[in-house]
Amino acid sequence: MTSTHEPAGTPTGAAETKIPQQGPSAFDDVHPPQRELLDDCVHCGFCLPTCPTYVLWGEEMDSPRGRILLMDLAEKGDIGLDGPFTEHMDNCLGCMACVTACPSGVQYDKLLESVRPQIERNVPRSASDKLFRDAIFALFPYKRRLRAAALPGALYQQLRKVPAIRKLAEKLPGQLAAMESLLPPVSVREAFATLPVHTPAVGTRRARVALLTGCVQDVFFHRVNEATVRVLAAEGCDVLVPRDQQCCGALEVHAGREESALDRARRTIARFETLDVDAVVTNVAGCGSSMKDYGHLLADDPAWADRAARFSARCRDVHEVLADLYSREDDGGPRAPRTPVTGRVAYHDACHLGHAQGVRNQPREVLRTIPELELVDIAEASLCCGSAGIYNMVKPDAAADLGVRKAEKIRDAKPDVVVTANPGCLLQIGKYLPNEDFADVPLLHPVQLLDASIRGAAVPRR
Repeated sequence: MTSTHEPAGTPTGAAETKIPQQGPSAFDDVHPPQRELLDDCVHCGFCLPTCPTYVLWGEEMDSPRGRILLMDLAEKGDIGLDGPFTEHMDNCLGCMACVTACPSGVQYDKLLESVRPQIERNVPRSASDKLFRDAIFALFPYKRRLRAAALPGALYQQLRKVPAIRKLAEKLPGQLAAMESLLPPVSVREAFATLPVHTPAVGTRRARVALLTGCVQDVFFHRVNEATVRVLAAEGCDVLVPRDQQCCGALEVHAGREESALDRARRTIARFETLDVDAVVTNVAGCGSSMKDYGHLLADDPAWADRAARFSARCRDVHEVLADLYSREDDGGPRAPRTPVTGRVAYHDACHLGHAQGVRNQPREVLRTIPELELVDIAEASLCCGSAGIYNMVKPDAAADLGVRKAEKIRDAKPDVVVTANPGCLLQIGKYLPNEDFADVPLLHPVQLLDASIRGAAVPRR
């Protein structure tokens, strides 16, 4: 089948034409892309309409099959990793929509996961790009540093209301402007709040779980964590929240910072594996996708491979836990009474929940337990909003185009509330959705809406 999106002149029959090895591989010998995974791609083109950068630019090398071809050429020693190779890999959002769309089962996620560390190790970045990326990773994985940053952040958000300050902010260069515009609403009280170490189940206990609170999530979206604990307890779960938990490494995994990411993975496993729980729960799509992948990431570490595999097998998104409780034959169904939430609710599939974890139906099932709620679809639901970890900060122009596109599709659905299960998506959509007709539409995590229904409270504004 030939894709209607395939550009003229794209070679066909690539799967049958094997290019021989030209020279030494451009990759080092630490987890290079596996030849059998590269050969799985038959270059059919089904991935093209699902790829955000191909949809934006129509450039073959900015499609999944084009990037796989570049990986193939680099593995055969035909091209180096610097220049165009790094440019096209950096352009990839890592949304994994192509993995969902591929009829051949190509594991593009594993290929990209192996290539990005190769770039970080072997390709020098410009001084400004390196400094910017280093600054991001000196802040975001550290909850204490984020809390410290919340103090000047809250002051800045007040000062930004002054016209002169706002004009200065609008003159910031690209990447700094992107970071400034994505600053979440800062509440000092929320940033320094903590959850109880143990919250008992309401009524008869149905499960015992531990919650990963996240970094950005816990500091800037602490209300989501509070709602998650209340909902799980109301539905019969004992909830443990270890105080000394640290970053799970998800941002670094997605950015190719392999060594530090794996160190964080080991620390997370060590902290949670001793807990007597049925599941380790996360309410952040990006964190969950990485934690479920620890078994693969640490597969060749003899001291950690089995521990990582066992840990990953226990990791569950909060919607999976709730949907499983509701589907039980014994004592199944929602336990906590709901009050109606009247209105149209648009659910945005976070890429690392829908594509990376395959969790699509469960959030919708959970939302449909709320009386009188009308769940509406968003056109181009599988297309990334442009958040993608740190992508909207390091690639602000492409992220802006995708953010504008996603906002238009959401407005077309005419929702009263928008929900999504990832803080990056909430920030990205919150940046581009508001206009004169959508200035006050709440942007929430699904558990916040469920929590409001269970408590009979008003729908929160954020």
